[in-house]
Amino acid sequence: MRTGLDLNCDMGESFGIYRYGADQEMMPLITSANIACGFHGGDARVMRETAALARAYGVRVGAHIGLPDREGFGRRFMQMSPNEVYEISLYQLGALEAFLRVEGMTMAHVKLHGALYMMAAGDKELSDAFAEAVHAFNPLLSVYTLPGCETVTSASRLGLNVVYEYFADRPYTSGKVKMFGWTPEEIGSPTEIAARVAVMLEDPAYADIGTICVHSDTNGAPAIMGAIRDRVTQEAL
Repeated sequence: MRTGLDLNCDMGESFGIYRYGADQEMMPLITSANIACGFHGGDARVMRETAALARAYGVRVGAHIGLPDREGFGRRFMQMSPNEVYEISLYQLGALEAFLRVEGMTMAHVKLHGALYMMAAGDKELSDAFAEAVHAFNPLLSVYTLPGCETVTSASRLGLNVVYEYFADRPYTSGKVKMFGWTPEEIGSPTEIAARVAVMLEDPAYADIGTICVHSDTNGAPAIMGAIRDRVTQEAL
């Protein structure tokens, strides 16, 4: 595997009687877990169980911060003021921190979810508010986000460490990720995805990518991440 390359997964998004994602199967395959903090998904029990599972496998944990939109799974764009983004970011960081503290773990990073991820990426005021919340909470946290977006600028301005992210289970067109409205055919098979990741890692345009994401709720997510691990490891030999 390329030195320092991180494999991350959005997980812990089940709540109540609703179950999402192959968290149990994904945890042994990843190095970082982005745990939902109760807004777009997740609840107190799921946060506790996912944090404990991450500790059992030695996986780093980050807060996966989303919009207050369980009905839309945080994928619906909402009107949010900078103050609201600051407040919901700080709220969710604190929620996950409580469970990590009980497990004797330290939060490593933070990553926005779904629509909020894309909203902040294109809006300076929202990205500033998010970065300010992270910095106020813990300036040592890394921020996972897309290269070249407003979130990078805002986080960097405050001295936060930024980790550039590539979405393995989302299609890219002209270098831009298609986050919503994709089809399984556009994503491809686990073998095709792993081959695409290998090509990406050889492309100088992606030289600064530090983490690769596969969502826990993508169909066949464990097979996809397993294929990526195998292919990247082979490329590094």
